[in-house]
Amino acid sequence: MDATGDARAESTQRPPVAGHLVVMGVAGSGKTTIAGMLAARLGLDVAEADEFHPQANIDKMSAGTPLTDADRAPWLAAIRDWLTGETDAGRSAVVTCSALKRTYRDVLRGAHGRVRFVHLDGSPELLADRMAHRSGHFMPTTLLPSQLATLEPLTDDEDGIRIDVAAAPEDIVASVLAWLADER
Repeated sequence: MDATGDARAESTQRPPVAGHLVVMGVAGSGKTTIAGMLAARLGLDVAEADEFHPQANIDKMSAGTPLTDADRAPWLAAIRDWLTGETDAGRSAVVTCSALKRTYRDVLRGAHGRVRFVHLDGSPELLADRMAHRSGHFMPTTLLPSQLATLEPLTDDEDGIRIDVAAAPEDIVASVLAWLADER
């Protein structure tokens, strides 16, 4: 029980207020699954970055055309602004976002509050297999090589963790929660 007498489920672990998690990685890395599980365990709101794309970006990707940095700029700004809104309302949040380049992550780090990254990483074969077996998503498997070529993994000076997606989702979430507990 906290100081206000509000009881929380034992499985709920909250990061400090106004601390956000960006679950990042290329298509097929499991961002949506892991972000949803983390949000549930932490008792936070979750947003899917694809919902922030303008229709023109969705149309390009659906046609198999990689996005340019100019295409991504308003999308990244919209995610950053959503995170800022969450912070300004006194809430922490989880959001999925490919965040493939450091410059993209720099935009997201511009949000109010602490922004940490969970980089879901895996072999190209595993990622392609996952993409081939999902349904209802506009991102074709043919764009995976361009995403992998664009990807700039987290560096030591970035606030984040890299996780191998070959592990079971529950194990990935447990690793992230352990990292968060160590980082407080």
